[in-house]
Amino acid sequence: MNEGVADRLEEAAALLEQQRANPFRVRAYRRAARSLRRHPAPVAALLAAEGAEGLERLPGVGPSLARAICDIVRLGYLPMLERLRGEADPVRLFQSVPGVGPRLSARLHEDLGLNTLEDLEAAAHDGRLAEIAGFGPKRLAGVRAVLAGRLARVRPAPVIAHHLPSVEELLDIDREYREGAAAGGLPKIAPRRFNPEGRRWLPILHTARGPRHYTALFSNTSTAHRLGKTIDWVVIYCDHDAADGQWTVVNGTSGVWRGRRVVRGREEECARHYSFVAA
Repeated sequence: MNEGVADRLEEAAALLEQQRANPFRVRAYRRAARSLRRHPAPVAALLAAEGAEGLERLPGVGPSLARAICDIVRLGYLPMLERLRGEADPVRLFQSVPGVGPRLSARLHEDLGLNTLEDLEAAAHDGRLAEIAGFGPKRLAGVRAVLAGRLARVRPAPVIAHHLPSVEELLDIDREYREGAAAGGLPKIAPRRFNPEGRRWLPILHTARGPRHYTALFSNTSTAHRLGKTIDWVVIYCDHDAADGQWTVVNGTSGVWRGRRVVRGREEECARHYSFVAA
């Protein structure tokens, strides 16, 4: 187990290095891998006994890397590594939840736009899953219970407001990514999904703002392809102890948003941002 987890962390470090990520971040993944190889007990046993806090006591393992190790143990793979490889697949991720098969998993992603286990948990509680055929009360309760157990191990502490990346910061990363992609100056990866030729077309950006590390890519979801938004929607992932998360930035299409970039889910903050800029 420890060797397998360490192998994945080292592969993530190698890909981050190839994709021109911050050298400090690359070294952090390698340090954590060395720490796991030297640890005398199985990391799964440590996680079961002490949770993520036990992992954080290992040399070189902070909260973000502890969450990565938890993902590998509980899922058998590392979603962040799959993003770096170009193999991110929400449909596969949802199939790791008992009671969710291939067809149902595809509907969750394509019909509801869900991409993460956190998205699935939210939909299980806000009524969206109950509206999907095949999600009766028993299955819904089972999914809630499984996700509560899994995510309890890895869910970061509630994000304190002043740690949440501002929309100004997210919009600046969106700008940096789109300008780099347009200029052809970013590394490109070959996504597995919707890419039968295996072509390296998807630009990837690793950047930082203060202590926050970001990865940005154009959306490669079925919805983005269907609507022709694969060079419009930008998905930004934040890797930071106090503000781990992801956001999607899109072009506004109507009213006051037309021609402006908007962070989905944070429209009110975007409105304040543009009003301030306009003033």
